[in-house]
Amino acid sequence: MKRKSVTKNRTALLCAVILLSVCFLPLLLCGCGQQDERLNFYTIEAVFDDEQKSLTCSQRLEYVNATDNALDKVCFFLYANAFNEGQKAVPNSYLDRAYPHEASFGGIDVRGVSVDGVQAEFLVCDGGNILTVSLQNQLFPDECVTIEMEYVVRLANIRHRLGYGDSTINFGNFFPIACVYENGFVKNDFSTSGDPFYSEVANFEVKISYPDKYILASTGMQTLNEENLDGTLPQSLAAGNIKTTICKAEKVRDFCFVLSEKFSVLSEKVGDVDVNYFYYDDAQASHHLETAKKAISTFCDLFGEYPYSQFSVVKADFCFGGMEYPNLVLIADDLLEEDVDYVITHETAHQWWYGLVGNNEFENAWVDEGLTEFSCALFFEQHPEYGISYQQIMDGATQTYKTFVRTYAGVYEGTGKVFDESMNRTLTQFATEPEYVNLTYTKGMLMFDSIRSTMSDRKFFKCLQNYFEDYKFKNSSAEKLTESFSESSHINMKKFITAWTNGQTVIGG
Repeated sequence: MKRKSVTKNRTALLCAVILLSVCFLPLLLCGCGQQDERLNFYTIEAVFDDEQKSLTCSQRLEYVNATDNALDKVCFFLYANAFNEGQKAVPNSYLDRAYPHEASFGGIDVRGVSVDGVQAEFLVCDGGNILTVSLQNQLFPDECVTIEMEYVVRLANIRHRLGYGDSTINFGNFFPIACVYENGFVKNDFSTSGDPFYSEVANFEVKISYPDKYILASTGMQTLNEENLDGTLPQSLAAGNIKTTICKAEKVRDFCFVLSEKFSVLSEKVGDVDVNYFYYDDAQASHHLETAKKAISTFCDLFGEYPYSQFSVVKADFCFGGMEYPNLVLIADDLLEEDVDYVITHETAHQWWYGLVGNNEFENAWVDEGLTEFSCALFFEQHPEYGISYQQIMDGATQTYKTFVRTYAGVYEGTGKVFDESMNRTLTQFATEPEYVNLTYTKGMLMFDSIRSTMSDRKFFKCLQNYFEDYKFKNSSAEKLTESFSESSHINMKKFITAWTNGQTVIGG
């Protein structure tokens, strides 16, 4: 009896070991704490020095090899270096709006990198836009490595996504973010036109210390932290009152925050989503919050659920109309009042097209910008109270595009060259800002309107919803969008869409 009991216990123990191995072997092999859905996890401690206008950061990345190849390095974008002296941050036509006082420069200085606790070799290359970190050992598929780095971000005095103006301090694309891997790490160039961004969704925990005179708007959910940061604070912070906020965000493509002494905040709920408006000098603040609420609700109904618990519209020093980040969008503070609702709607639509369904914005900007602009037309179609009809938007876009083509075709007249109307080109292949805007936003919107005209509305909106569901939290592309629409509509859309993107389709007949 005793021997039989021992055998039984051993069998039970063996079963338990097997069960534990099946459940936890992936984590043991990875060596990193959380690896749900093979997502990278960024932990950042950032301290803002108000006098120096700099951000000192310690960053820890639990990086998962989600590729099919063994890796001996990991590459990161250093978008902050787009503001270095020698780089051009904005088109010439925006110089006066971008620089409130005089030309100013910033950038990022990487001070040190370690891999799994061991000092690592690193190289800043490709004109300062890529950081390459060498790994001590090959990283095989599904394995994880911890990459830690220390860096300082220097802010330019510029009304841009990263920089400070007279009213806000913007921290868009401030940190080194892992490059997407597609048969090698994708390394986009800096560009004055458009958004040269491309990333995977990841989890974030960002701890930000800053003077308590500021109000913070950010990606993710915020909690005030009563504990002291590790290490010493800059003298300018140590001498005054500071506060520390912890921001947590899951399954987002990027992280952004904004500081301002001037912010007032309005907040209301749309379902389970807290919609916030951070603003100053706005007599129509309640109306603009209402527009943001309507946009979130409308796009949830048209495309699919907004999966996060908060969304913020943030008025800011910004030289362009607006800028999108996960859970947060920037709205330029010098917009004409009649343009504010449209810009809020456009940037909110980006939460679906770019934020949730990603794409390489450098390679094919029309994939998100064209669909986002089209989504604005759908919003106003649903909300006639704004006095802008869907057809008015399409007719205006058609006339704008035809005028643009006539103007630019005239430039090429007599040269033997033909004006290029193709959409499928990189940001740096657009010679001017008007070319970029008309061939990605305007023509992209007209293309989606044309697609809509080829099928019933029921089928068309099913295409949009299936596309969103298929690529939510993933990266799409021109090819994937075409395949998705073809499958959902049961119509081969390849020739149709290619004719638009290659410049063969004539607008207006």
